[in-house]
Amino acid sequence: MSAPHLSAETIRARRADNPDTRDRDFADGLGISEGMLVDAYCSRGVTRIDPHPDTVMDAAQKLGEVMALTRNASCVHEKIGTYDNYHPGHHAAMILTENIDLRIFPSHWQHAFLVERDSDAGTRRSLQVFDAAGDAVHKIILQHGSNRAAFADLVKTLASDNQSPEAMFAERQAPEAPKIAEDKIDILRKEWQRLTDTHQFLRLVSKLKMNRLGAYRAAGAPFARSLDPSAVDTLLTDLQRTETEIMLFVGNRGCIQIHTGTLHSLKPMGPWQNVMDPRFNLHLRRDHVAEVWAVDKPTQRGTATSVEAFDADGALIFQIFGVPKEGRDSRPAFRAIVAELDGVAT
Repeated sequence: MSAPHLSAETIRARRADNPDTRDRDFADGLGISEGMLVDAYCSRGVTRIDPHPDTVMDAAQKLGEVMALTRNASCVHEKIGTYDNYHPGHHAAMILTENIDLRIFPSHWQHAFLVERDSDAGTRRSLQVFDAAGDAVHKIILQHGSNRAAFADLVKTLASDNQSPEAMFAERQAPEAPKIAEDKIDILRKEWQRLTDTHQFLRLVSKLKMNRLGAYRAAGAPFARSLDPSAVDTLLTDLQRTETEIMLFVGNRGCIQIHTGTLHSLKPMGPWQNVMDPRFNLHLRRDHVAEVWAVDKPTQRGTATSVEAFDADGALIFQIFGVPKEGRDSRPAFRAIVAELDGVAT
């Protein structure tokens, strides 16, 4: 997407004519990114701050109980909890708590804002982070019991010197198409069998000049089995029915958010499948799911089975694993459910 040259004043005027549309939907309709929309309100309830995760996570840990939100174009992952146990890192950082579990990739944290917005329900407060193009990376949304005084202090102490509503945004990068190195498929299968940790997989496929989806297509059974897209609903329904504990990953280039636990309340609505549990919500566009794969990777603790969904451009939408924790090993139950999912004829 090439960013149009719309002034902040023009964006605000258009927004005033469409006050009830969700930010992302309004921005898409205007042909701009969500970050550009938020930036247009700098000094008007929006405060620009340093976007580095060290700054943002330090702020988040002062806000008490909040909602953590990470999304991509097809799926939104929301968790209620408290930020704590931050592990900084140059290439990757983490938040590790029972409820909020994040993998953070700092190079994509390029714009950040403290946002205060009036609504019929009162003032809504959030901390929002965007990538270079202005696509949302991570959001922290204050709840009724959050520390509002701490938020007010952050507005004063973290405000950047430049609060002009004219930040520079880059063009959006297209998703990487599936990559297969035909001459290295035998090597892929051979090395796949030697994996001892799931984190080794992406290093392997990168070394072979492939990527995740390309490798699944290339390797095929018994490593990866193509499923019918309808298997997503079947899987979620079976997980809810059996109360099988899972780890559900949703992310983008800059952040991955993980829910560990069971699913209780599924509420489909139009193209959306929704999980509406008290401290965890998931909103999935089922009509965006183009490919689904059941994947087996060997590890030192046994086979790690996942179900992974991709959109029509080859972008990863979500991953679901069984929980491998000692004393809470749901992997056998998860594998049994996955084994019954409908495959796609080769």
